[in-house]
Amino acid sequence: MVTHQLEARGIRDARVLAAMRDAPRHEFVSEEQLDLAYEDRALPTARGQTISQPFVVALMLEALDTRPQDRALEVGAGSGYAAALLARLVREVFAIERDPELAEQAVQRLARLGVANVELVCGDGARGWPERAPFDAVLVSAAAPRVPPALLEQLAPGGRLVVPVRASGGGQTLLRIERRADGELDTRDLGPVMFVPLVSD
Repeated sequence: MVTHQLEARGIRDARVLAAMRDAPRHEFVSEEQLDLAYEDRALPTARGQTISQPFVVALMLEALDTRPQDRALEVGAGSGYAAALLARLVREVFAIERDPELAEQAVQRLARLGVANVELVCGDGARGWPERAPFDAVLVSAAAPRVPPALLEQLAPGGRLVVPVRASGGGQTLLRIERRADGELDTRDLGPVMFVPLVSD
């Protein structure tokens, strides 16, 4: 998967590639999907959700430009796969999943795999996690109508937010937003993507 689907398509961050190699994607898919676990495709999981395509996950993680000392927030934890990857890249991961059943399954899965630096709760991810803010990296694993203001507010100086949003012409686009030291935001469009919608109260 890493050699043919990630490196061959331009993913260069050695830490991201190592994390993708190390994290057992088959542990995060349903039994019916085990033979497809390392294919470069999104796969259906429980409760009408999906586990994202490996290349897109790697692209998002590379865009986050994480450092080992970072504190990261993940919104839309789903199966826990992206949180498990982030856990290999940063010091602490705070993950939010809206669906109680999915959140509990993800907690159990991460514990079984020995991932100890992830704190995962059930809640409205568009509101972020103000009690744990600020964050050096924020990864949103669902498409928002627009960039959630709370996530921008909780971004530390120098912090990076990677979020899929609805595009003006339809579809979705992936944005990378960095908060500069002076507080201004630099935004870069990373291209079209397809995610389940981010549901918020």
